[in-house]
Amino acid sequence: MASHKPKREVVSVVAEPGLVVEDAAETFCGAVIRADVREVVLEDAAGRRRLFPNKPAAFLHEGRPATLVPPQRAAGPAPEARRSASGSRRVEDVRARTALPHRIWVEGLHDAEIVERVWGHDLRVEGVVVEPLHGADVLVEAAREFGPGPDRRLGVLVDHLVTGSKESRIAEGLRRDLGPAAAHVLVLGHPYVDIWEAVKPRVVGIDAWPSVPRGIDWKRGVCDALGWGDERAGARRVLSSVSTWTDLETPLITAVEQLIDFVTVGA
Repeated sequence: MASHKPKREVVSVVAEPGLVVEDAAETFCGAVIRADVREVVLEDAAGRRRLFPNKPAAFLHEGRPATLVPPQRAAGPAPEARRSASGSRRVEDVRARTALPHRIWVEGLHDAEIVERVWGHDLRVEGVVVEPLHGADVLVEAAREFGPGPDRRLGVLVDHLVTGSKESRIAEGLRRDLGPAAAHVLVLGHPYVDIWEAVKPRVVGIDAWPSVPRGIDWKRGVCDALGWGDERAGARRVLSSVSTWTDLETPLITAVEQLIDFVTVGA
């Protein structure tokens, strides 16, 4: 028997920054920070951010199912000048905040450069320092020396954080080693072998990142396969190609946003 329950009308709403919506599953309500045809970032009243796929009827606006439509950009550079590379509101004429005692650590220099390229404005406004670890192997010892606590939070971004990876075992070991202090440490990551792989292939002018056999350094293998020269030349190519959050894959964006929230909300 056919259902006579009327279908709820789906409205189309322009996703202007500041528009308050809720995801269709009613798990998160917040204001639009940025939106494009693929993704929408919302920020709630506590400053927490969540990234959602921008699909038809994926949100609720004033209680009604809604499809969010990215705002049309006006001609000229003025509108973009009011947004940072991460898509957040650019704060003009404000000096960088004195650095907080909290820290965000990343695995290496290339990771730090990409995070700075996209989130640098936000980090300076918030007073957050990003430091390279030069490898996840030193994480446990470095965190113990750092001495995390309620007024000294530590966020860590690692590559290849997947079940069974070396990085996942190090993260688990860190939680055991720190004991109660582990509550003040957040380790997040992305599934990619290296931060370069979290850059969308089209951004660097390739169809896909090449497969590198085990036992070969990933960056070295990529540079050889693509004819990029040495690792330094490859790093220049990748970094110069990244300008905004839209150049990066979603798992990396989500991890960095959550780490910034962790070390700044309530700080």
